Amino acid sequence: MVSFIISFQASCLPFEEAVNSRSGMFPQCNVKRPQNCCLATNKQQFDIARKPSPKMVSGKEFLESLRKPLPGAPQRKKCRTVPAFTIQSMQKNTCVSPPAKCDVYKEKPIRKTVFRTYYGRGDLPIALGPNRSISWKVDIKKLDYHHYLPMFFEGLCETEEPYRFFAQQGIYDLLIYGGSKIFPCIPQLIIPIKNALASKNKKVMCSTLRVLQHLVKAGDMVGEALVPYYRQILPTLNLYKEKNVNVGDEIDYSQMRGENIADLINETLELLERYGGEDAFINIKYIIPTYESCMLN
Repeated sequence: MVSFIISFQASCLPFEEAVNSRSGMFPQCNVKRPQNCCLATNKQQFDIARKPSPKMVSGKEFLESLRKPLPGAPQRKKCRTVPAFTIQSMQKNTCVSPPAKCDVYKEKPIRKTVFRTYYGRGDLPIALGPNRSISWKVDIKKLDYHHYLPMFFEGLCETEEPYRFFAQQGIYDLLIYGGSKIFPCIPQLIIPIKNALASKNKKVMCSTLRVLQHLVKAGDMVGEALVPYYRQILPTLNLYKEKNVNVGDEIDYSQMRGENIADLINETLELLERYGGEDAFINIKYIIPTYESCMLN
């Protein structure tokens, strides 16, 4: 009778107490249990304990599961893209379009220039000479600089041959033999220089900077005549002044070839300060705050 009561109590124990009773002792009393007592019940409980526990879900996964629509729920309509700062942006099921990218360094498409038009019609007195040079059909000193010099500066935007070669070589020849004829033409050269620099094309900008260096040294008072036009020329140079390539321990051959745009900008600014007179540094510093004087230091 006593053994029956003990086996009945063991079968009614909770699961944790039943596990502790595997050692042969009851947790509530020190009475030893029989060997064949409640084997079937304990086996079922241990089979349940061996089953894998349910997978733990993090808070982030739980929140994501809440956002998912139910299987039978109606699908939401796709939001309609509307411009920002409008009444439509306050309507339901609308998404405000993000602001457009600035793309400050993006190259601008180059349009057909006046230089190409005049060259195609045969109005320019130039021809291709030997050893990749220009042969002038008329005396270069007798040309009308007010007409031809701005036209050749328009060709600075050209990237195709032979227009690019004829424009650059023609400018160098006109600046070498121009002398005092260059100074009156300065106001007509500002817009072509500004358009060439604003194209953001590195080849065009490098060739324009070399021409600008040659222009400053071409005649007397030319550098001082360019000072009032710094606000049209220099803003684009401010973007690329510190844009050097970090090559580590490698060799940058663009410096040797004169194609490093940051170095060309620094050289051009130093020439503008040297030939621009007393007010050159103040005006350069106003447009390019990171420039340091090569004369005062």
